[in-house]
This record gives sequence, structure tokens and C-alpha cells, in this order.
Amino acid sequence: MSTLATTTVTFPTSANVPIALGFFGLGVGYLIYGAQELFALPERNRSVDLTTGIWGIWMPGFLQFLTGIFLWVGLSWFHSFSAPPLYMAALAFTAYGVHWFSLGLTRALGGDPRPNEFMAIAFTVISVLGLTVFFKADDWPVGLLFVGLTCVYVSEFFSGLFMRMIPGSHAEPRALNKVGERVLGFSRLATGAWLMYLTFAVTLNTTSGTSLPV
Repeated sequence: MSTLATTTVTFPTSANVPIALGFFGLGVGYLIYGAQELFALPERNRSVDLTTGIWGIWMPGFLQFLTGIFLWVGLSWFHSFSAPPLYMAALAFTAYGVHWFSLGLTRALGGDPRPNEFMAIAFTVISVLGLTVFFKADDWPVGLLFVGLTCVYVSEFFSGLFMRMIPGSHAEPRALNKVGERVLGFSRLATGAWLMYLTFAVTLNTTSGTSLPV
């Protein structure tokens, strides 16, 4: 009678959580898009839309998605990460990454932006969920990031709300949409600046033994 032995492979818990990659990718996207929405720098045209679309796909899109997948694999398969709030981080990075694939492709291909107002409702929910999780975990720097994300998606809702479509042409923003776009740009720039700090803090804490709040 033969006995089938079961071998369990256990990986050590890793302190190197790859969140700086996602922070940096999203921060770059927010700085690019925020400057355009708040200051019209640069002013939008077809070639600018193509360039910003490509940046949106790769930096906030791919880098966040990659970070989310790393976290899911570490949490679910290899158990390299164990802190419960990282579940929320994995959810957020993956969802925001795929979201930015859509935003970048829409911008690059010249798609209709009006469905974004309904997308913003779902992403406001996940942003509020994130701030709840991280403030309850006493991680106020990341909780503050989700406050910024909440502001981004609330303002994005109003920037696209009831936007009028001119037949055969383009979406024409109303006064509410213009105000919403400016607030969206400010929210993205402020959140992008905080993301640069978080990237800086996480990297220094991991590599140089500093203890910056993060």
C-alpha cells in the first residue's frame, strides 16, 4: 500500500510590499491629467489626446494593475504578505489599474467621455471603502490618499454630468462640467503630489531604514 506524501511549500513573509510602484504610476498619471484639466497645460487636441492616452494606459494603468496582481499573488498563493489592509490595497490597485486602461484607451482613441460619470459612482464607493479601511487600521497617510481619491471621483462625476453631445461632433461641456473639471484637475494634482511623497517615503523606509509616515 503506497502513501502519497503532500509537500507544502511555505514562503517567508516579505517586508518588501511593492506598493511604491503603484503609487508612482498613479501619481504620474494624476500630474499629467491634473495639469491639463486645471490649467489647460497643454491644451487638448488630437495629438495631445493620443499622448496623454498612452501615458494613462502605461503609468497609472499598467503599473497599478501590476502592483495589484503582485499583492493578490502574495496574499492568496504564497502568503508573502499578511497585513489585512493589503487586501484593500490589492483590490484598489487592480481596480484602478483596469480603470486607467479604459480611461487611457478612451482618450487615445477619441471615445465618448460621458459614460465616465457613472463609472465615477462605483469608484467613489471603492475610494470611501479604502479610506475607511486605512483610517481604521491607523494608517492615516494611505487613508489620506483615499480621501484624495474620493475627491477625484466625486468631481469627475460632476465634470461629466449631463454633458451634451453635438451630433457628428463632440461632447460639449456645460458650466457645471467646466467647474467639475477644474475641481477634478486640482484634486488630481493635490493627490498626485501626495502620491509622490508616499513613493518617496515607502522607498526610503524600505531601503534606508528611515521611518517616514506611510
